[in-house]
Amino acid sequence: METQGGDNVSQLLRAQTHVWNHIFKFINSLSLKCATELGIADIIHNYGQPMPLSQLIASLPIHPSKTSFISRLMRILTHSGFFSEHHGTPNESEVLYVLTDASKLLLKDHPSSMTSLLQLIVDPVYINPWYQLSTWFTNEDPTPFYTENGMTFWDSARCEPKFNHFFNDAMASDSKWVSGVVIEKCEGVLNASKSLVDVGGGTGTMAKVIAESFPHLKCTVLDLPHVVADLQGTENIEYVGGDMFQAIPSADSIMLKWIMHNWMDEECVKILKNCKESIASKGRVIIIDMVMENKKEDHELTEMQLFLDMQMMMLFSAKERNEKEWANLIFSAGFSNYNITPIGLFSIIEVYP
Repeated sequence: METQGGDNVSQLLRAQTHVWNHIFKFINSLSLKCATELGIADIIHNYGQPMPLSQLIASLPIHPSKTSFISRLMRILTHSGFFSEHHGTPNESEVLYVLTDASKLLLKDHPSSMTSLLQLIVDPVYINPWYQLSTWFTNEDPTPFYTENGMTFWDSARCEPKFNHFFNDAMASDSKWVSGVVIEKCEGVLNASKSLVDVGGGTGTMAKVIAESFPHLKCTVLDLPHVVADLQGTENIEYVGGDMFQAIPSADSIMLKWIMHNWMDEECVKILKNCKESIASKGRVIIIDMVMENKKEDHELTEMQLFLDMQMMMLFSAKERNEKEWANLIFSAGFSNYNITPIGLFSIIEVYP
């Protein structure tokens, strides 16, 4: 009986710890936001060697009364894998900090910097609708974002220039690291194409990188008129204001990066049908998006996919999809076949006419 009682207590304590951990999980992201705003990663990077805590404190733009708290901020960020602690000689008791692969992605000048994306996701515009999630389940509003703001996400972006700029900047930073992978994996398709349309291509970050790597390629960036209104094209990049639900410019290849997960199945089939009408007979539709998998051996990847799926529900009443769901969309739009290349969190889906 004592053993059974002890087991029950142990299970209860583990369950309590699990609940506590999820209650306070927001502290990880907001601590990371704080570190980014203080420029901690850049300060350590610029120091050029393991940085003593005292030197880090002296380099931070903080009030003198707050110096004793920095070690506690660094402790949780180190536990989360964003910094690594080093220790000097036995006579030196002070802790030294170095960057990890994760914190290198928070450097402002890193080619794959994720700082803009971090700032966007933890902004109140993104966070506040989550407080409406349970209310949304009881009403007829299209999304929790609508419940909070009285308008859709896209209407908000159109009406609020600051928010629109914030969003486009985050998407542009995301495109910088995605573009290198796409160029490598889709080299054959892009070499064989004379024209490419980047649907929903924002400010053209992706198109610019592709155009530099494939100078023969005529690139068209299609996005809503308010997104491309003030953008200037180049010799092989053209900006077109339009609506992908109405028509997509003709091209050998069409790219859809992080577009489809913003829409439900009916809208996605409409987008794909418009692609099929506009694409060359031997062209390709290149979809860059997530293919949901339940990989028990990679808990962090699976959890991230579930987070993004919930985010799509909250913002757009849309979703991430598994391969069966992708195949259903592709074949419903009249395409003949597809091929999926997994690349970490996302996948490249090549769709054949």
